[in-house]
Amino acid sequence: MSQWQELEKQYFMRTFDRVPVTLVRGEGARVWDDDGREYLDFVAGWAVNSLGHCHPAVAGAVTEQVHTLIQVSNQFYTIPQVQLAEILVQHSCLDKVFMCNSGTEANEGAVKLARRYGKHHLNGAYEVITTTGSFHGRTLGMVAATGQTKFQQPYVPLPSGFVNVEYNSIEAIEAVTSPKTCAIMLEPMQGEGGVNLPDDDYLAQVRAWCDQKGILLILDEIQTGMGRTGTLFAYEQYGIEPDIMTLAKGLASGMPAGAILAKDSAAVFTPGEHGSTFGGNPVTCAAAYATVKFIVENDIAGNAKKVGDYLMDGLRNLAQKHSVIVNVRGRGLLVAMEFNRDIAADMLMSCLSRGLLVNKLKPNALRFIPPLTIGNQEVDEALGILDEALSAITNSGQN
Repeated sequence: MSQWQELEKQYFMRTFDRVPVTLVRGEGARVWDDDGREYLDFVAGWAVNSLGHCHPAVAGAVTEQVHTLIQVSNQFYTIPQVQLAEILVQHSCLDKVFMCNSGTEANEGAVKLARRYGKHHLNGAYEVITTTGSFHGRTLGMVAATGQTKFQQPYVPLPSGFVNVEYNSIEAIEAVTSPKTCAIMLEPMQGEGGVNLPDDDYLAQVRAWCDQKGILLILDEIQTGMGRTGTLFAYEQYGIEPDIMTLAKGLASGMPAGAILAKDSAAVFTPGEHGSTFGGNPVTCAAAYATVKFIVENDIAGNAKKVGDYLMDGLRNLAQKHSVIVNVRGRGLLVAMEFNRDIAADMLMSCLSRGLLVNKLKPNALRFIPPLTIGNQEVDEALGILDEALSAITNSGQN
């Protein structure tokens, strides 16, 4: 164990089950540890480093901005914040933007916005319907919104105002919609919950239901947005538009940025009703603007679709060779591989020893969320390592 890992155990709260490697440098899809060992990174900061590590466009924008203006608060106008808002609106179906620091904050703000809408237009309606298997963040409010008991149980009683129902079931949503309902909040494709894709018509049915009842549709695109699933935003693949959308993770390719986007009709905040000290910080906005601009101008979403299809084809070929693999699913570069037993932890460590970083999604599943800029060569390298790791584990009698 390195000195840094020893110091972490001494000083840091035990909130993370870390992989025993200390990373000190990154470039593109590769990182290096404190012993100089190189790894191919298929975790990308939990789907954050959309352009890879230290992309020149992002690093250049951050460097220039920290030498120009770092922080002044939202009492004043700043140029990077306005530039970012403009490009997000120009390339989405939404009209207004609020900047914050993280996905959790974006979702909290979206729920506040929906409740404010309920006060104005729905006779004080305040409940938000969410779904099982969802993940919306770690604050108390977003733990209540998240449809997974493992996150909720340690913190009961939870804040009220959320109703969790079965994912991918319009009937479940219809059954609990009431005069108290102000919004439905969904991930278009569930990321942390298992890389779960809904039926092709599910989101359209939910959109139609929201229209019928006059309630808002909030799409949590924190993991699926910014090109991750093969289009700039996942909602584009389902032929619908949300009233409110949240972004974070890949928005600034490594810098801490989140955003709430809303239609004009839903953007009902007035001065003083919501805010953030660091949200919309000039440095993070400069990074986010550079990221979005590069993604749009270079069709990074198209690359994610093309290379993601290649990755899933390769994983399905591995499934033909290794019977322990029972499912490969995903879209773009949000991909999961599921096993017929709990070997994900062993696979993670076996891949690590061979120079590949992967994410343990569940005890029986791995998630692959690499930078959106990777190519087939990196995928082939990862597939080769996965093949070796699977062979090592199954040949050792763990199959």
